[in-house]
Amino acid sequence: MNLKDKKILILGLGISGVSTVKALDRLGARITISDVKTEDELKEYIDQIRDIDVKYVLGTNDVSVENIDLIVKSPGVPSDLKVFKDANLKGIQVVTDLELAYRINPNGNIIAITGTNGKTTTTTLTGEYFKKAGYNTYVMGNIGVGVLWNMVNSKAKDIFVIEASSFQLHNTFTFKPKISLILNITPDHLNWHKTLENYIDSKKKIFINQSSEDYTVLNYDDSLLRSMEGEINSNLIWFSVNSKLTRGIYIEDGYIVIDDGNEIQRVIKTEEVRILGKHNLENALASVAIAWIMGVDTEIIREVLKTFPGVEHRIEYVDSIDRVQFFNDSKGTNSDASIKAIEAVDSPIVLIAGGMDKGTEFDDFILAFKEKVKALILLGETKEKIKKTALKHGFENVFMVNDMEEAVKKSFQLAQQGDNILLSPACASWDMYDSFEDRGNDFKKVVYRLKEEQNG
Repeated sequence: MNLKDKKILILGLGISGVSTVKALDRLGARITISDVKTEDELKEYIDQIRDIDVKYVLGTNDVSVENIDLIVKSPGVPSDLKVFKDANLKGIQVVTDLELAYRINPNGNIIAITGTNGKTTTTTLTGEYFKKAGYNTYVMGNIGVGVLWNMVNSKAKDIFVIEASSFQLHNTFTFKPKISLILNITPDHLNWHKTLENYIDSKKKIFINQSSEDYTVLNYDDSLLRSMEGEINSNLIWFSVNSKLTRGIYIEDGYIVIDDGNEIQRVIKTEEVRILGKHNLENALASVAIAWIMGVDTEIIREVLKTFPGVEHRIEYVDSIDRVQFFNDSKGTNSDASIKAIEAVDSPIVLIAGGMDKGTEFDDFILAFKEKVKALILLGETKEKIKKTALKHGFENVFMVNDMEEAVKKSFQLAQQGDNILLSPACASWDMYDSFEDRGNDFKKVVYRLKEEQNG
């Protein structure tokens, strides 16, 4: 794809925006950057591209598309802005970095992973197989690493393991990975996609352009994914925690096994997989499917699964104070993710939750407490909404706080020796923090300060 002297508008200057600017500059494009944030708010990103000649339109979403050839939209930018309507009227295509990366390198070894939950863990784990097998491997995408800069600096045999969000997939048109994976689909980001159908359609874009030379990996235990079988044009590989399959990756006699339709190969005992919880077992099976398709040696797969500790901010053990353990699950940004965290952590649990309202309900979240959650600490934009839902279902041990420090101190006050304090918000972070990483780091800092105070 020749982008030399093309006039490209980049909407949103975050991690992906910086990567896109650097890549487009390398390819000779003429770049305009627009972001609703001010120069001061974007300083850490602007500092990374100070040597690149770009035009800035900051502090507003109202930017002209006159003489623009292409718009590259950062994933989280709302899709209903006036600038997109203007672009449509002028026939200017709007894409994400994911689409542009494929156009730049259509023959690349692209592995794309999506799903409502488990994306980051599965993406990171999959990357570890290839690294250990000696491949030059890029783990990137929604995981917090921009796609384009790595893509333009890559070589033909390099492996790209990409965490693809629904936001990124929404504005793709030709994107065609060698392997696509959907882990699960439950309602999420409905404030952005408006309907569940729109959200599902965005997820489907990960496989929609694939052909018979490609592979699609799906979770057999997800009925919605099973219903998509007739839409798959590639080689379909299932994985399942609950069912024995005629071909695919499943569990038999306490082992993760690979069944190619002719021979069953044991990979590892499930109890030897280091990461906690049934949901992580699903992530492990999905990652094994990808590694198997790509021909990674089983011994390498086994070694990685035995040692992989999980990812930061996903049921991450933080510390223990007076025999009370603290777990950081800030990446639990929806109810389903937080339910999985509750299931994975031993009871009794003092749970810290709440954050930005994404337009979803919290009934299933509260019902998952059962006898495991003894107290609920709420903060953020959704705290009243979650409290109302908790009371509706008869859970009354609810406490409202204003910030993370108050949340941690209140939870520790309520906890007894042997209890676990779990931050799993079931909500996005953007009402109080720039990212779930910032929220998780704040939680950890407060826990460490509390330990110093207790020991002091």
